Amino acid sequence: MHAPMPLLLTGRGFRRDLEANGCLAVHAPLEGGAETRLLRRLRGAGYRTRMTSARGLGDPEVFLTQKHGIRPPHLGHNCVGRGAAVGEVQQVVPLIGDLLDGDDSVALWLLEGQVLSRSELLSLCDLCKREPRLRIIVEMGGARSLRWQPMKALLGA
Repeated sequence: MHAPMPLLLTGRGFRRDLEANGCLAVHAPLEGGAETRLLRRLRGAGYRTRMTSARGLGDPEVFLTQKHGIRPPHLGHNCVGRGAAVGEVQQVVPLIGDLLDGDDSVALWLLEGQVLSRSELLSLCDLCKREPRLRIIVEMGGARSLRWQPMKALLGA
């Protein structure tokens, strides 16, 4: 039997594990709510937070921390004059670049993290080691009750 998730979650244990490990794998109830409560607790502890989907992330380190180029989706009959058939490259700002301005700690919650490969998940762990202010929470699927573990333990690394 799984213990039900408490209605009032203090988040102290979660924050302690997040600060100790840098990158956590989370299994949350599918009805939602746990992620916003935990992010609210992290904001109350002084973190700057952002929630986004892992789908379409590409190279996680580049998309999160560096200015990078993307090509717009091909929508059918387009003129191929200057930009070839795939379109022109557009420069995009990093996803968490603005959050890393200043001295505050940053927490990034990635939804649908089960679509990421093992190497992409390991690169997120390495990114947390290189940037000591960054903490990443990756939602790896659903569960009856909220549970988390270090990403390295989930990957067996």
